[in-house]
Amino acid sequence: MKKQYIFPHRHILGMEQFSREDIAHILTTAESFKEISSRSIKKVPVLRGRTIVNLFFEPSTRTRLSFEVAAKRMSADTFNINASTSSTTKGETLIDTARNISAMHPDVIVLRHSSSGASQLLSQHVHAAVINAGDGAHQHPSQSLLDLMTVQECKDRLDGLKIAIIGDITHSRVARSNIQGFKTMGSNVYVFGPSTLIPMHIEELGAVRARTFQEALEGADVVMALRIQRERLHDPLLPSLREYAQRFGLSSDPLGWAKEDAIIMHPGPVNRGVEMSPEIADSSRSVILNQVSNGVAVRMALLYLVGNA
Repeated sequence: MKKQYIFPHRHILGMEQFSREDIAHILTTAESFKEISSRSIKKVPVLRGRTIVNLFFEPSTRTRLSFEVAAKRMSADTFNINASTSSTTKGETLIDTARNISAMHPDVIVLRHSSSGASQLLSQHVHAAVINAGDGAHQHPSQSLLDLMTVQECKDRLDGLKIAIIGDITHSRVARSNIQGFKTMGSNVYVFGPSTLIPMHIEELGAVRARTFQEALEGADVVMALRIQRERLHDPLLPSLREYAQRFGLSSDPLGWAKEDAIIMHPGPVNRGVEMSPEIADSSRSVILNQVSNGVAVRMALLYLVGNA
């Protein structure tokens, strides 16, 4: 008799913690929640009585809103705290803030923070489950999971696909999480961008460092553009955004190297005319809005799995 699978994780901190079975279970759970968003009454009682705190120390639109929407669609009580309205502006540390929040007995804390490892640190000081909604340039697991869900929906599989990630790899938590997530599910990940924005030892994460744009895109099933994270660029690592768009931006010409049915992705926000041309962002090959829709379903799944642990 096959042993019943039980989700083994109390916290969601990074993609490295997940096995192939874990990811498959999360995606299956997310798929079961997705249809709720198409109902006339978009609410189920699976997290009624649970309290979710969204603690965001960095700006966010899609991630924060989709976690809030996900929690409310499962009937949880939600509370949003921004850096500008928290006591950290008065000198309180993250740990003291977290301990005070924990004393109010929330069930889940969703944290976005500019420091890598902040979610790991938080999980060691609170009783609530912690979900990492992005920590510095380190990890963004829920984004990776929604990307995996989107690709699986479009391609009916993840194993054996070629995934091309283009742009600022060094400062991208999305790139790190996706390299690990797609690798775990059997995909082959190629990265390309300005040499100043590619980590020296990117191969250790399991990605192939493409030498040319053509090598990265040739035969790709999925092409993902990343935003140039100017807020994290402390040195002039790029000559100009115009030159970046000319050499690394997605347009019809370089996409000719990818497969005809290749899909175009972006974690958002999109800088049109920089990472990709407007006609590519709005084309039938673009699944950017599918990613946003799947973000709600994936975050419903994560809140459900740790909220009922």
